Amino acid sequence: MQDRELDSHSSVLLGFMHRFVPAPTGKPRESATLLLLHGTGGNEDDLIPLGKEMGRNFSLLSPRGRVLEGNMPRFFRRLAEGVFDMEDLKFRTEELADFVETSSKEYHFDPGRVVAIGYSNGANIAASMILLCPKILLGAVLFRAMVPLVPEKLPDLSERHVFLSSGRYDQIIPREQVHELELLLRKSGADVTLNWAQSDHSLTREEVIKAKQFLDSHY
Repeated sequence: MQDRELDSHSSVLLGFMHRFVPAPTGKPRESATLLLLHGTGGNEDDLIPLGKEMGRNFSLLSPRGRVLEGNMPRFFRRLAEGVFDMEDLKFRTEELADFVETSSKEYHFDPGRVVAIGYSNGANIAASMILLCPKILLGAVLFRAMVPLVPEKLPDLSERHVFLSSGRYDQIIPREQVHELELLLRKSGADVTLNWAQSDHSLTREEVIKAKQFLDSHY
């Protein structure tokens, strides 16, 4: 009964409206946890179906961004399309990292086995988190990400795996931004898989399948 309640109701923790869905085994500590991070205007429900599609062995933690742009939730402020408020980005990245750590105690999942799946704004804060708070994430699936920031000192990501999937016809994210992010992650030691989808900013079925294969091979 408890699992069904967690699967169907939102809760608030450290100010984050969120959902936690335990692994079907009922033993979250024995499974990896997917941190699901929605795009602009999304909420904690948006990526739950995608998370479930990634496999039956994962727990799911899906927070709603706490920043509003108009009435659209985001994970950090931007000044214009592709222009980020860097101070807010750093603050929100730390805030989200604290939420993940506190959630691991609340829901009893292994804090050392968290993998982010982010789309657009969610992918950008996931990239920021792996660069600024590398201990929080074991890896990441980044759909439609760009360079969020360049840290003063590159982290050691030698044991991190990242699946970076971008659209060939994406008019929001310049192709050079994707390659810069790939290079930044590689310079930090991450194992990066770069996938180019025959798409714009929208996700395709093919890249979702490839993301699942990525997770299956590493986690």
